Amino acid sequence: VQSTELKVEMVALHEKRVRKCLSKVKGVERVEVEGSLQKVVVTGYANRSKILKALRRVGLRAEPWSPRNELLSAYAAGSLMAANNYYHTFF
Repeated sequence: VQSTELKVEMVALHEKRVRKCLSKVKGVERVEVEGSLQKVVVTGYANRSKILKALRRVGLRAEPWSPRNELLSAYAAGSLMAANNYYHTFF
């Protein structure tokens, strides 16, 4: 059994689509979706290229996960929070 981590560009509405799409791929045993990080972890015997192809077929952008993605997500969340604080302070 292997785990495949992916970055999938999605909003909350896409989480169900991701789970449904990947559950149909032969060899997939479990799908974990972290919507806030846009991270999907697939566990099973499925080939990474088949997983990526299935996601792209339903119109979702996907790429292998890298540590850089986690840093960018944290930075974006911090920037958004800072922007909201700025807005509430001055307006």
